[in-house]
Amino acid sequence: MMKKINVGVFFGGCSPEYSVSLSSASGVILNLDSEKYNPVLIGISRKGEWFHYAGPVDKLLNDTWQNPADCTPAVLSPNRGEKCLILLGQDGPSRIPLDIAFPVLHGGNGEDGTLQGLLELSGVPIAGCGTLASALGMDKDRAHRLVRLEDIRVPLHLVMEPGTPAQIMESFAEKIGYPLYVKPVKAGSSYGVTKVLDKEQLAPAVALAFQYDNQVLVEENIPGFEVGCAVLGNKELITGEVDEIELSGDFFDFTEKYTLKTSAIHVPARIDPAKAGEIKETAKRIYRALGCAGFARVDMFLTPDGEVVFNEVNTIPGFTEHSRYPGMMKAAGHSFREVLSRILELGLEAAQA
Repeated sequence: MMKKINVGVFFGGCSPEYSVSLSSASGVILNLDSEKYNPVLIGISRKGEWFHYAGPVDKLLNDTWQNPADCTPAVLSPNRGEKCLILLGQDGPSRIPLDIAFPVLHGGNGEDGTLQGLLELSGVPIAGCGTLASALGMDKDRAHRLVRLEDIRVPLHLVMEPGTPAQIMESFAEKIGYPLYVKPVKAGSSYGVTKVLDKEQLAPAVALAFQYDNQVLVEENIPGFEVGCAVLGNKELITGEVDEIELSGDFFDFTEKYTLKTSAIHVPARIDPAKAGEIKETAKRIYRALGCAGFARVDMFLTPDGEVVFNEVNTIPGFTEHSRYPGMMKAAGHSFREVLSRILELGLEAAQA
């Protein structure tokens, strides 16, 4: 009988996207091939405490997982030869080997390269992007600068630091025109993002964005609608079907992303096949430009003139059964379970290369 592969599934984290991570991790755990993989659940609290979690998945969904009966304090061994999780139980330390790590954290302190760096230092193979690509995926400014070098259009933007004179911000806003967007440079799930309609709304929007990061973007509005493309692979890349976000409100904010109260996601997108093919190829170029590996979702805009404009890369996109990445891959004929298995295979292959 084949020995199962121990998969360290990391969830939670000290990020505003903590609750999103719990939902995504639940989706991953429930859809792993149980004949091949043994999930080792590693929960990180909002305060940054690490635990080995041995309870049922439903306690992740209602956020009751962190309790003494199900949790043992744990740390990742920094010794490259060990590749294990060290449990700090009452009877002394014990170890669980980790064949591969699957970070399912969103936002800072998990998706931004911090956890990936710790895993690389510890020698544990990673399912998904490594340290650099993860950091670039979270940093909208630097990602845009690199993608622009590939002759792919990106929105015009200004980076605001604390103390940047208001006149500079206001002059740039007048240059690009209203409406415009104000965003934290490094944040996800639309936290701290505001669509600004006039000058009076600009300063409050910047103040809100600074609550989530120490750098803020003032960014031009791109007409049209948002499209996404799921990319899977290391050297040889495949894509899911392109999806399309149909909005009835101002933009795809946190509420709409996770409830779709007034919005809709169409997959495949309601565009002609040639344009869908162009979007897929553009997504692959962006994926390679940022050094992505394993998987990522590339988000773009499609203008009324048919121009493809880069928005951002999500190196750990949502992973519930109803999330966009699994949905795009399903539309291309790949089940959620197959996609998860392939992501893990890619991580193991990269570690052996």
